[in-house]
Amino acid sequence: MAQRVLACTGCHGPQGRAAPDGYYPRIAGKPPVYLYNQLLNFRDGRRRYGLMSALLAPLSDAYLREIAGHFASLDVAYPPPQPAQAGPELVERGRQLVHEGDAARHVPACVQCHGAAMMGVAPSIPGLLGLPRDYLNAQLGAWRGSARRAQAPDCMAQVAKALSPEDIGAVSAWLAAQPAQGKPAIRLPAPLPLACGGVDAAALVSKSGP
Repeated sequence: MAQRVLACTGCHGPQGRAAPDGYYPRIAGKPPVYLYNQLLNFRDGRRRYGLMSALLAPLSDAYLREIAGHFASLDVAYPPPQPAQAGPELVERGRQLVHEGDAARHVPACVQCHGAAMMGVAPSIPGLLGLPRDYLNAQLGAWRGSARRAQAPDCMAQVAKALSPEDIGAVSAWLAAQPAQGKPAIRLPAPLPLACGGVDAAALVSKSGP
């Protein structure tokens, strides 16, 4: 499989570690169902990038699952975080949104879905650490502007549309400055605050609670 996915690592970096330009994200170690869903989204037109769409167009669901499983199984070190590229007030606003959300605008805390360590939750929710600020800004902005979509119900679109551009900048500044360590969590302590397409919500919740 490592030989067959060289077309992927040409952009996403050796072993899917991420490209140095910050445009192509890390895919190594991401949860397998999340990776599979993103491959489907590119192939089926919910995400727009010509190179990815053309590469995936002839591939079957089964083969996309193999690709997703391969990259999910890779355990490679994360790079050090970026220095905070914003003032302390903006970074603090980002921390608040990540850990507390904004109840007045019905924005849940990021940790409610992406895990307390923000490293994702297996098998279908990605971590948000270890990603460059520019990439985070671009993806949240794409959801806010409807250029990126996911399987319905599209919970991330709902969240991103409730955030201001300043909020998006704050969240991405805080996330990009945090060290990424560990693997996706196995379970969440409580149900998801929103319904999310492509996510088996019941499988994510710990049977024993927090």
